[in-house]
Amino acid sequence: MTTLKIDLVSDIACPWCAIGYARLEQVLATLPELNTELEWHAFELNPDKNAPQEPILPALSRKYGRNEDEMRAAQANMMDIAAELGLNFTKMQQRFTCNTFDAHRLVKWAATENKATEMKLALFDAYFGEAKDVADKAVLAACAAQAGMDRTEAQRILTGNDYADTVTTDIAKYQQAGISSVPAFIINNKYLISGAQEPAQLAQSLQQIASESA
Repeated sequence: MTTLKIDLVSDIACPWCAIGYARLEQVLATLPELNTELEWHAFELNPDKNAPQEPILPALSRKYGRNEDEMRAAQANMMDIAAELGLNFTKMQQRFTCNTFDAHRLVKWAATENKATEMKLALFDAYFGEAKDVADKAVLAACAAQAGMDRTEAQRILTGNDYADTVTTDIAKYQQAGISSVPAFIINNKYLISGAQEPAQLAQSLQQIASESA
């Protein structure tokens, strides 16, 4: 059995990151000959912690230079894709922009108990499914509990600076490596798969990498 190390660079605020991971899971279920080791890495779409939060549609409209109707249609398309993958994106058009640095700190903490994926999925569900503020400490602590982590310990971490250096180093490392958009799948520290690839294309890429690594 071939083992692939997958370093997944993503942000909680990135819908394609949630879709990309769901597609990865779907593909791996069809490739039992592959064994994978997944590690999540941080990326910030909104790195300014002091930026005011604003409704997502006008924010995206300004960012991409497209009108709100176009952005609404693009978001609706993502909602359809997410629904087919079993993801809850029902309130993604009602969410607000937010900084995810503290959320990434909790993912790093959860990784110490092998629950980083559970933490990440809880955060995706809160942000896209419930339009909750994943910069809010109470929301984050609730996500930690949903992921099977200790809520009180999460609250303690959030009031301090635990894992802040780890997240900062993580973000800098992949920026310096040239990662400027997410999701980014780095396989065996050698191969880069950018974006939320269609399942068939992703499967083909993983199989090719596995054959070259065998």
